Amino acid sequence: MPINRFPVFYFNRWQHPIGQELLDETNAFDIRFLKTDMPETETWPIIETSLGFQIGSARDELPLQYHVNAEFLKRAPKLIAVCTHGAGYDTVDAAACTEAGVLICNQTGKNGEAVAEHALGIMLSLGKKILEADRRMRSDREWDRNQFMGQDMLGKTVGIVGLGNIGRRVAELCSQLFRMRVLAYDPYLSADDFKERGAEPVPLQELLRESDYVTVHTPRTAETTGMFGVKEFGLMKESAYFVITARGGIVDEGALADALKSGGIAAAGVDVFAVEPPPLDDPLVGLGNVILTPHTAGVTVDARKNCARGAAEQWIALAEGHRPERIVNPDAWPKFCERYQEHVGKPMRQSDQQTSEC
Repeated sequence: MPINRFPVFYFNRWQHPIGQELLDETNAFDIRFLKTDMPETETWPIIETSLGFQIGSARDELPLQYHVNAEFLKRAPKLIAVCTHGAGYDTVDAAACTEAGVLICNQTGKNGEAVAEHALGIMLSLGKKILEADRRMRSDREWDRNQFMGQDMLGKTVGIVGLGNIGRRVAELCSQLFRMRVLAYDPYLSADDFKERGAEPVPLQELLRESDYVTVHTPRTAETTGMFGVKEFGLMKESAYFVITARGGIVDEGALADALKSGGIAAAGVDVFAVEPPPLDDPLVGLGNVILTPHTAGVTVDARKNCARGAAEQWIALAEGHRPERIVNPDAWPKFCERYQEHVGKPMRQSDQQTSEC
């Protein structure tokens, strides 16, 4: 017999009220609110009987025992789907979920505008030395305004590493607003993809050598972890600016700090870190030629609303037996369909069952 209401739990907060409001309107969900400081004797009985987990993407905001990995899945035998707050899924083990038949959905593209604008804002601030000037205006009068002489972005070269939803928007903004030459490195795209997204494909080494601004928009994978280190920063112009709003771990932060200290590159903007937030004695924290933000590139009212709406639409699709959008692990689909019928009490709609595309 089909269940009456689809049980979904989340910790601390939904990223925007619109998400839960949309689910409540359907009267098809049993929404279960948990707090991370609740005793585990109270949280686990709820988790163990839930079919869905609306999960945060930030590793530091969710205790490790609630990260969805193989051990967690053993204790949550009914869980069939996980939807993330944002594009990232650092709190979810995709391989373990695929093996268990648990579907992962993310909100890729839903906060793309926010991240792209943040990257552009950092680029402008670095090139114009806005933050440096602001700091000195507030601290002393032992300066000459020529110390804060920056440069125009108009006509410069930007190198974009990763030309997905966010990278292509950065390309569009740089090209349309500042008539910049747009270079890009993304080994997964075709020549037609680059042309359609308004970028010139080049090898990574060439991009680093020629760009006045380098901005990184790749996911963190086995291939991209440690992608930027001593060698890569050594290829960049001494006058170049480096920006990363992607994921911590892609950059060797020690190598970046050394390049900034030595004058190997002019300045940097960093929104993501291997440890978040970075400790106060982190070498990047003590440098004046770096702008640091606490993984907030995608944190805007508009982005949160877009992501919350996107997640709600995924849950509604699942409750109605439809295939949701933005599936991270499509290989889990066959086993997921079997488990869906077992735990929800009805099959996925026939047309959706037979769909194999992500």
